[in-house]
Amino acid sequence: MNKLLVLLLFALSSGFAFSQKELTHEVYFNTDKYEVPNTEENRLLLFISTLNDIDIESISIFGFCDDRGADSYNLVLSQQRADAIKAIFANNEISETLITNVDGKGEILLKIVEEENLLKIRGLNRKVEIIVKPKTPKPIVEKVIEKPAKPKEKSVLELIKDGDKGDKILFKNILFKTGYASVTPKSKKILESIAKALLQRDDIYFTIQGHVCCTQNTRDAVNRKTKKRNLSEARAQYVYNYFANKGIDKKRMRAIGMRRKFPLGGDPELDRRVEILITYVSNQAK
Repeated sequence: MNKLLVLLLFALSSGFAFSQKELTHEVYFNTDKYEVPNTEENRLLLFISTLNDIDIESISIFGFCDDRGADSYNLVLSQQRADAIKAIFANNEISETLITNVDGKGEILLKIVEEENLLKIRGLNRKVEIIVKPKTPKPIVEKVIEKPAKPKEKSVLELIKDGDKGDKILFKNILFKTGYASVTPKSKKILESIAKALLQRDDIYFTIQGHVCCTQNTRDAVNRKTKKRNLSEARAQYVYNYFANKGIDKKRMRAIGMRRKFPLGGDPELDRRVEILITYVSNQAK
């Protein structure tokens, strides 16, 4: 069954609001100037660089002056300062469509008049304020779809039990040492259980097919024990002999080497393998 998890419903029911804090920055100017000082421009460029990963809704730029000068003069100067900041944004790949406000607000009146702080306060009032409003994130709607479970893959023993003429059964967990016809120690127990299954299915006749991972200029090309280039055949013969020793009638089996005619296309370890091909099923009941 498909599950639909809608986190928005949770947010509304819990009173949670999606929001993201506004980002602000201030640029300070010299007396009667609207050119951005070098140090302030460097600070501004650093601030702009932090916006690269933010989805911006709007940028507002507000210019100000100190309390000296006539009102009309301060309005013009504060607007020039705001325009100067807008130009820097535009020159640094910030779309002008995002800049919704570029306003000169005129002077900022002194709120504290103390002689020792007067110059500092006026210096802080000669500025442009920048307010960056990020877009409100959209509510997360997560849809989880449960994929239908894959049919369980049959084991080698099940394949032998249900096997019929023409079936090819790969001994997946029967692995061989590189350059040798003998199996790894872990594989021997599995091979024994396969032999028992084949004893129970005494109505099937099969060909044991041996494979190598490669046949040219590699460590798996030649049988290190015999120094012959017949490793795929030797692997099939190894399994043939093992089955025969476990009581399987030799008339039911034959062993052939397939060299590297049928690679699986994955890990070379898996190509050092043996398969059986069921060639005949007698009329005996399974």
